[in-house]
Amino acid sequence: MTTVASVAKLGFAYPATPVLHDVDMTVHAGHIHALIGLNGAGKTTLMRAVLGMLTPDTGTATLFGQPAATAPALVWKRVGYLLGTESTYGELTGRENIYAAARLHGLDRHAARQATEAAITEFGIEAEAGKRAARLSMGNRQRVALAAAFAHRPDLLVLDEPTIALDPLAVVALRRSLRDATHRGAAILVSSHHLDEVARLADDITVIHRGRITATLDPGGTDLEKQFFDLVYAAELEDAP
Repeated sequence: MTTVASVAKLGFAYPATPVLHDVDMTVHAGHIHALIGLNGAGKTTLMRAVLGMLTPDTGTATLFGQPAATAPALVWKRVGYLLGTESTYGELTGRENIYAAARLHGLDRHAARQATEAAITEFGIEAEAGKRAARLSMGNRQRVALAAAFAHRPDLLVLDEPTIALDPLAVVALRRSLRDATHRGAAILVSSHHLDEVARLADDITVIHRGRITATLDPGGTDLEKQFFDLVYAAELEDAP
């Protein structure tokens, strides 16, 4: 399997607040890798480290074989991401948001226009595309942000809680887009605190709790929710004074 992104023995702390501890994780081409943990477990910080948006205190993070924090623009053009719920520019229309993202990732004007219209269709936001993002509902802003992440057909997608605010039809559309991306060889790292949302799609499942990787789960296993909460409970007991 081809490694697209990885972290090894990674540790990170905000001032006086340790967040990640000795984390190892690998994301492979053509795979959906689910990162599961409760709120505050360290999922978003780990994703930021994977993307090179922060420099780890210990260990390493690599993107396409290069140090993530110093990866050149050519590497970044191969990445699409969604982190947090405010991933759109409110003063721009949905279409302008997607087009800007495509241009920033290296597409020329003609290719960016084509990619924008294709993404609008893929995520079913034709009616919203001409409206300013600030005037859209949270769910529709999320769909615009997802379309922007997917538009340039990246080789790596990093999606933090992508189903937030999505209605059931939008969730189904996202699942289809995720699978389509892996079929063309893309690697996907997706986080959630709801195991059932990602278990049906994931090829790999990593559980993170209090900044530590506690286990990997078999997506084909049974009672995954129970396994997850058993792991969290065991970790809580281990950390108890």
